[in-house]
Amino acid sequence: MIEYPVVWAFFALIAGYLVLDLGFFHREVRALTFRQAAWQSLLIVLIALAFGIFVYYQKGRDRALEYYSAYIMEYALSMDNIFVILLIMRYFSIEPQYHHKILFWGVLGAIVMRGIFIFAGVIIIRKFEWVLYLFGLFLIWAGIKNIIKKDDSPPDFSRNPILRFLSRYLRIITIPHQGKFIIKRGGRTFFTLMSLALLTVEMTDLIFAVDSIPAAFAITRDEEVLFSSNILAVMGLRSMFFMLAVVIQRFWALEYGISIVLIGIGIKMFQDIVGLHIGPEISLTFILTILGGSILLSLLIPRREEKHAPL
Repeated sequence: MIEYPVVWAFFALIAGYLVLDLGFFHREVRALTFRQAAWQSLLIVLIALAFGIFVYYQKGRDRALEYYSAYIMEYALSMDNIFVILLIMRYFSIEPQYHHKILFWGVLGAIVMRGIFIFAGVIIIRKFEWVLYLFGLFLIWAGIKNIIKKDDSPPDFSRNPILRFLSRYLRIITIPHQGKFIIKRGGRTFFTLMSLALLTVEMTDLIFAVDSIPAAFAITRDEEVLFSSNILAVMGLRSMFFMLAVVIQRFWALEYGISIVLIGIGIKMFQDIVGLHIGPEISLTFILTILGGSILLSLLIPRREEKHAPL
């Protein structure tokens, strides 16, 4: 008997998709068009939704609802990541035809890092359940901080301490990289700007995981549901990067919607203390209502500077 049937099915699904991605979608080095990105995004979303049906048959209705809630929550939380990744690509002057390669390997790194985070978190919570209350306080603080923050300036990567450390201690070469992460010159190995961009994307995902994984723990304690929903959402946003990078700033209210959801699920972590039970169907409805409402509000009331902005 397989101990983790959902995880093994998930790995088989992801392996199949990545083979399809490299062998069919991206056999040639080229930039994705908006239409191609839209079709690939739709495909991975349909795969994620279908996987939820598999979770339903394996674990029942409640776990399936938790899967969809965690998936949607992670999807929304990762949208800010798209804008930051776009800035990273521009900062390192990465040509559009190489964006997919960085994001492809970035997702593989995310699978490893988030898997470690999730399964380590499960072990810790099983031994010290009070850690969940710390997660709850952190999510409430993060949501409130995101609402009241006033600094909308983009991140300055030149001041990033980790990036400065890498630039100082790695042999960096700035000649045209032709899509390579490592180049050899005169018997010496050099890291290209592609490799620095990849490392920065990985660090960015690690930072966003600090918010998203505690949020997922507020929805479910099932490690299989946590892992599969988290990674499928990240993979979906990899495809949507090419489509949303142009319009992500138009959804101005989504950031506030995400903050409200963070506060709500942070409060949910204290339900046992007050003797309440918030079922998975209520959590899913709450997440869909707040996020859907914030997207609709962004479309109905665009910001003044965006009313005449080109699509």
